[in-house]
Amino acid sequence: MVSELAGTLTKERIDVNALREQFFNPQGTPVPVKFGTSGHRGSLGAGFCALHARAIAQAVARIHQEQHIEGPILVGGDTRLMSRDTANLCAEVLAGNGLTVILPDMPLPTPVFSFEIISGRASASLNGTASHNPPQDMGLKYNPSNGGPADAAVTGQIEKYANYYMAHQNEIKALPLAQARKKGLVREADLVTPYVTALSKFIDFKKIAAFPLKFAIHPLGGSSLAFYEAIKKTYHLDNMEIVSKVQDPTFYFIPIDHDGKIRMDPSSKYPMSPLIKLVEDGTYDFAGASDPDADRFGCATKKGGLIPPNHALCVMADYLYRHQKVREASSIGRTLGTTSLLDRIAAGYGLKLDEVNVGFKYFVEGIVKRKYVLAGEESAGMSVSGWTPEKDGILAVCLLMEITAVEGDIAALYDGLTAKYGTPYYTRVDIPTDEATKKRVKGLKSADFDTLQQVAGERVTRVRDTDGIKIYLQSSWLLVRPSGTENILKIYAETFISQKHLDELIRQAQRLLA
Repeated sequence: MVSELAGTLTKERIDVNALREQFFNPQGTPVPVKFGTSGHRGSLGAGFCALHARAIAQAVARIHQEQHIEGPILVGGDTRLMSRDTANLCAEVLAGNGLTVILPDMPLPTPVFSFEIISGRASASLNGTASHNPPQDMGLKYNPSNGGPADAAVTGQIEKYANYYMAHQNEIKALPLAQARKKGLVREADLVTPYVTALSKFIDFKKIAAFPLKFAIHPLGGSSLAFYEAIKKTYHLDNMEIVSKVQDPTFYFIPIDHDGKIRMDPSSKYPMSPLIKLVEDGTYDFAGASDPDADRFGCATKKGGLIPPNHALCVMADYLYRHQKVREASSIGRTLGTTSLLDRIAAGYGLKLDEVNVGFKYFVEGIVKRKYVLAGEESAGMSVSGWTPEKDGILAVCLLMEITAVEGDIAALYDGLTAKYGTPYYTRVDIPTDEATKKRVKGLKSADFDTLQQVAGERVTRVRDTDGIKIYLQSSWLLVRPSGTENILKIYAETFISQKHLDELIRQAQRLLA
């Protein structure tokens, strides 16, 4: 059900002072540290507070010392309310343990943390962000030496140690920033120039600059602003305009999302409505956006309006392969809930298709080993081999601009792909639920469906259990999985038959759950 506030601007500003007080002095007992698909997240206060930041940093320091991991740790965050404070607290704890810290005096996108690690200038990173979640949320994520999201073994160790330090705060070491800087344990660095320079390895900015029409970019109040400004200046993109430079931790300027919350999601039509209007009224031919930590992308075009992430991923994968942007790669990677049109594109080019569980951490090894032409997920995350093993919304937006400049409107290019490979009908439905039901769904096994022969008139060809269940049919599939952060069940479905068949798949999925 869509909120009546969706697409409007909030009339009630967030109480910043109250949230700051909750961060430093939470009411109630702080929840244990628990890493989801990308770090520990929670509402400011008991869900995420100063103690969480300090305990996680102490856990990371202990792991680095035990495993003799050398080199500085990059620490920072995006433009959220407590990102700066979270980064400072982490830096003080790491320095208190004698570790060297790079602490930039600016918001930093998630892909840049990864880029600095794989470039050898940092050994790991701590990143204060809750991605595109509402402004009241906060989080902290750790990237190890491979530059990607930490895997379960690493996050399990962090959880174990961090929860110990949550209960034994007196064992957390810290050194005030001023002293740490004097000792040379904390320093700054130019993190914009190396990343922006390296982008030209994959993006042909000369072709973008030569495009006769106009591009619009909206950082959605996030950490990508300085990087888009540097891209515009470095590559002389006079036809690219950054349409908003507002940075405010309340994100009051972002239209309310479907559920009545402010959510800086570049793939949702409600937060993206100002950009959609800019292309619909002819002011721009393409509009791109990144979420606050710039690990997700969104775009709208004159022909297609807001482009679904699945559509953009297919166009990007096709273009990357045809233009040999990623040499030696043999596969296209996608998560369980991402369109299987990518499977057909991969088969059309003789590439392998790698389907992984939900979470970009499952792509890290393949990206590092240069396996993927593109690795993507339906929630608007992508990267390529030879680049960061983290999602990169800036790379995606720049690539989509290049594709537009070289080959035309993204929507028209997608239509060309469906004319060749078939038209998929895709949806995701969120159903409110409770913790008990989420636990039951998460525990489902393929053996539970041994007697299932048919769904929505199609033969069952395979069942895969993950943190939910995916049922494969002859020309369609459905996936049910619980959210890691909210009390909802996510039902994904796709068919190459019809919209009517898609609706039936959703009904059947709900029946199976019951």
